[in-house]
Amino acid sequence: MERWPSGRRRTLGKRVNSNVSQVRILSSPLLNYTCYMNNATDKIVYFIRHGQSEGNAAPVFQAPESPLSELGKEQAKRIAKRVKKIDFEVLISSPYPRAKQTAEAITNLTGKVPVFSELFIERKKPTSVDGKSYDDVTANNTFNSWKKSLENPGMRVEDGENFEEITHRADQALDFLVSRPEKTLLVVTHGYFLKTVIAKVLLGDQFTPETFSQFHRSTYVENTSVSALQFGLNRGKEPMWWLWILNDHAHLG
Repeated sequence: MERWPSGRRRTLGKRVNSNVSQVRILSSPLLNYTCYMNNATDKIVYFIRHGQSEGNAAPVFQAPESPLSELGKEQAKRIAKRVKKIDFEVLISSPYPRAKQTAEAITNLTGKVPVFSELFIERKKPTSVDGKSYDDVTANNTFNSWKKSLENPGMRVEDGENFEEITHRADQALDFLVSRPEKTLLVVTHGYFLKTVIAKVLLGDQFTPETFSQFHRSTYVENTSVSALQFGLNRGKEPMWWLWILNDHAHLG
């Protein structure tokens, strides 16, 4: 197994009092990843945001069934070439078409057949706004109210997912990944939900509606970018997650 060069750059984040009490963010000038796991690491999970979808490119509120755009298909091919160099054991994907098509591009080069899981779908908007134009006043009002429900406990707008549900799903996703027997996993998912998972890891006991909202406002993940979490023991004691890679999209350059 190849390892990162000795000159890799590492930034240690601040400590909080929880089972996810230490944060390590690692970046590297390398354009392609090889699998790096230290002695304390039980597993590593690579997360890929899907390629650009037609809903991303159009001035509409994206519906779950939105497929990849032509640019998104090209992005999917690029990320497939990149992750082919990672020796991952299982490919997991959201079943939404844009994620499924991205996973299929990876399957074409790696032979890994995706396992689809509803845990990794995007945040669920009210169905009344799906496909509606940004110029639709009613849809805009509904969407803006629903966005508030993602940051305000106890609030619900129509059939949209709310704060309690999406943060609980993020916890479920992390538990699911820990329970998997594989050591190296690759997950194709969506931007907002991916950031929710990362927020749960980074914020730990400091996770509140306010810190969650600030985290989402201050971070971004590109289409087909690579992010990664490691899971293992904290100095041989408590099990925990580390953020290792965030929003690496060098393959799009």
